[in-house]
Amino acid sequence: MSKYRGPRLRLVRKLGNLPGLTTKDSNKVNTPGQHGQPKMKFLKKLSPYGLRLLEKQKLRFNYNINERQLIGYVKQAKKSNGSTGEILLTLLEMRLDNIVYRLGMAPSILAARQLVSHGHILVNKNKVDIASYSCKIKDVISVKNKQSSQELVKQLSQKCDNELPDHLSFNKENLIGVVNGVINRDWVGLKINELLVVEYYSRN
Repeated sequence: MSKYRGPRLRLVRKLGNLPGLTTKDSNKVNTPGQHGQPKMKFLKKLSPYGLRLLEKQKLRFNYNINERQLIGYVKQAKKSNGSTGEILLTLLEMRLDNIVYRLGMAPSILAARQLVSHGHILVNKNKVDIASYSCKIKDVISVKNKQSSQELVKQLSQKCDNELPDHLSFNKENLIGVVNGVINRDWVGLKINELLVVEYYSRN
């Protein structure tokens, strides 16, 4: 399944706030579709499978990854020691596109992905144009030393109002960020029940 290219607010109406996808919020109270209904009524009607599917979709659309990528992250999380759900969130949060977004260089993960894929972002002074690149502790994230790249990131950063997580540090003047550790569960920006996502992929 490919990445979603449709109206973002349509997803927000169905899934709730998706900060990585868009900063906008819908003023419509019903879920999308011809037979849309109030969100609470919609949730009450969902089966246990439907609830797990909904949480999985939240995760996939917020981080803008496809189904195959998410399955890969779930498998990787299951092989690690610790809570599978929290490890899954950590893996997603350590993606380069997400780190660029959380540093405040871009207003959404989609915008951050464009910065990365167009070669504007450096990791430890080396150009990395792979959005799914997994950042490590002590990695230094900076902007290419080119006027057009610097100006673009400064313009995008002005549109950002997300709070900087405590595992990251960022110098706004020099546009340099550092990954100081792994994210604390409380700092994950998405309201999600990651246990339901793990259960969704464990159903077979």
